[in-house]
Amino acid sequence: MSDMTDKPIRSFGRTGGRPLSPRQRKLVDELLPQLRVPPDTAVLAAPLDLFEDLDLFEDKVSELWLEIGFGGGEHVSAQAKANPQAGIFASEVFIEGLAKCLSDIDDMGLSNVRLWDEDARELVDLLPGHCLDRVFILFPDPWPKKRHHKRRIIQPPFLDALARVMKPGAQLRFATDVRSYADEALVTFLAHGAFDWQARRADDWRTPPADHVRTRYETKNLGDIAPVFFNFVRKT
Repeated sequence: MSDMTDKPIRSFGRTGGRPLSPRQRKLVDELLPQLRVPPDTAVLAAPLDLFEDLDLFEDKVSELWLEIGFGGGEHVSAQAKANPQAGIFASEVFIEGLAKCLSDIDDMGLSNVRLWDEDARELVDLLPGHCLDRVFILFPDPWPKKRHHKRRIIQPPFLDALARVMKPGAQLRFATDVRSYADEALVTFLAHGAFDWQARRADDWRTPPADHVRTRYETKNLGDIAPVFFNFVRKT
């Protein structure tokens, strides 16, 4: 039996929400199993090669992206539609968010999205080294109380894991609207050493990137600052 103390501290809150509609329940029951990333290192050993063989993506893909904590899925679906060359692993544990994303995938006929409904850190640990071209961590749970800051996903061990699976030159975008998380995350990234911050002036982190997709969450203005966007490149 494994020791529960070996598991990382949970970095996300509740996973349930409002009852699903009949259509959403059907998609969760029938479509999610088809799109779920298999938790198998053998299957994931050579992601792009095996995706084609296993029909994980119908179209030819040349890049592998990861989005961690996609919320309602608006960003994932928009990026997938705009970037058919990218196979996107999208991670979310919140069942209502999964159902919304499945609805978008179904409505838009997307074939280049696969879903992971467990802790994203487990997926990262399963991936082979230097396989990711791009990573999005947009508005993760801020755990605002100081005693809960240890639950924030941006921690040195997780950056170690991301650095292992990102290709040299791969891009990572982190966004938050919580000042304490912005400060803490930036310090953590810069201290890590594997990530080169791309900002050269204030507007580089204050202005949403050209390809950013604004989500319903952002329109609620729940944070204590305007959103900031930190773009990093994995050092060679």
